[in-house]
Amino acid sequence: MTIAPIKSKRDYVRTLRRVEELMDAKPGTKEGDELDVLATLVEAYEAKHYTICPPDPIEAIKFRMDQLGMTRKELEAVLGGRGRVSEILTRKRSLSLEMIRRLHRKLRIPLESLIGTAA
Repeated sequence: MTIAPIKSKRDYVRTLRRVEELMDAKPGTKEGDELDVLATLVEAYEAKHYTICPPDPIEAIKFRMDQLGMTRKELEAVLGGRGRVSEILTRKRSLSLEMIRRLHRKLRIPLESLIGTAA
């Protein structure tokens, strides 16, 4: 077992190939230990080079509504009247802190998704 840091895309691809070869390794074996170490290296490389930003808050709401089969009418109970829901979903109105809390509590949308990222 030769373990080395993943420094380039080439190293990354090579390591992924080896991880694939080891996928059926039994825990506690030499191969299983090698898989654990390589998986950790891959995770670190991906975190540095392939960051995934949280979704846009409005897209997160729409996605969750779709998952739940929820209508705009049902969202009114969480956010307020029809006008408010329309303004929020068309980005004419920002989410208030209380709306964020209700969306998180009632629809279980992660806070990180509702807060969004600063532009």
